[in-house]
Amino acid sequence: MIDINLIRTQPELVKAAVKNKNEKADISRILQLDQQYRDVLKEVEALRSQKNTASEEIGRLKKEKKDASEILAKMKSIAERQKTLENSLEPIKTSLDELLKWVPNIPDNDVPAGPDASGNQLVKTYGEKKVFDFAPKPHYDIAENLGLADFKRAAKIAGASFILFTGHGAMLERALINFMLDLHVHQHKYTEISPPYLANPACMFGTGQLPKLEEDMYKIPKDEFYLNPTAEVPLTNIHRDEILDLNQLPIYYTAYTACFRREAGAYGKDTRGFVRVHQFDKVELVKFAHPEKSAEEHEKLLADAEEVLQMLGLHYRVVKLCTGDMSFASAKTYDIELWAPGMDRWLEVSSCSNFRDFQARRANIRFRDQDGKVKFAHTLNGSGVALPRLVIAILENCQQKDGSVKLPELLAPYTNGIIEFKS
Repeated sequence: MIDINLIRTQPELVKAAVKNKNEKADISRILQLDQQYRDVLKEVEALRSQKNTASEEIGRLKKEKKDASEILAKMKSIAERQKTLENSLEPIKTSLDELLKWVPNIPDNDVPAGPDASGNQLVKTYGEKKVFDFAPKPHYDIAENLGLADFKRAAKIAGASFILFTGHGAMLERALINFMLDLHVHQHKYTEISPPYLANPACMFGTGQLPKLEEDMYKIPKDEFYLNPTAEVPLTNIHRDEILDLNQLPIYYTAYTACFRREAGAYGKDTRGFVRVHQFDKVELVKFAHPEKSAEEHEKLLADAEEVLQMLGLHYRVVKLCTGDMSFASAKTYDIELWAPGMDRWLEVSSCSNFRDFQARRANIRFRDQDGKVKFAHTLNGSGVALPRLVIAILENCQQKDGSVKLPELLAPYTNGIIEFKS
């Protein structure tokens, strides 16, 4: 949520953010309603003051046994006017709040302007593309040949764009999840959380999924729940409507969850394999930081996610998203993209974002600073990292000429020593 004072004092900045993020929030109408609300409220407060003055005058006249009928009539008129105005405040405020829900976060100054992914900025590249002495196969062929996944039976169970990992494929998913959790908990000092997979509308609003992304989420209307699209939702809302102590910051949380996304409007894209699916596993990283430290924490968050891929020996790149490719709620985002040689393309496996105080305002997450003032915290999150695209990169980069796959050796403790899949 954007601070209304920012819209009042820098409307052109906010309008530029709306335009550059390809959003359609009506800033002019927001300013109009805001002014109307403040004008009415000002008049209500003036009438209250008049009522108080009139009440004192009536008391004085009665005490002096003088006629107070004229002031009583005036007071009645004031009360009627006040009631009418007070009744008009709520619909104005409701309309204003509804419009404010659609105002996106303001991009940081160093975020490049651009209409879509074509405007993203390359930050760095790690490693080199692997050179094969044979034509590398795509992951879906590898998975089927080695019995790592069963696409037909997955469709029979749940429909298209779901995965049924089998045998060593299921083991690899579990191994990667445990490896990442161990890394983030023991080396990066995150606290592990096992959250619910369902969240209420207040949680979804707090992190910015509602109302913007409602069509992309799975909803359970009878119980007013949503299936989590990412563990960002439950982890960020742990401290919703709370005031944290200064010495608690920064707070680091990590969690594994399944994630659920309808991908509305995305049908027909990446229909084969693991790239675009409705349910996938992910290890998430969430931070709560002091506003003066959130930029530094953002860089650390990115490094934590990168280390997963560095330890696995995978080739990746980091891009800074431009305004038109960023999420509604983000102020600055780095995407980490893995190279998939079998598909001959880059695959995004992590978005590391700083939301500044945008989510904190929506979810009312505050802290008490050293001067005793209550302020909004800054929230950050990133995938650390997402599966099954990580599985894609491993299968395609670690495939051998004979059709087998040799896993990175560091996974051996998580696979009962199995580091080679053969047909």
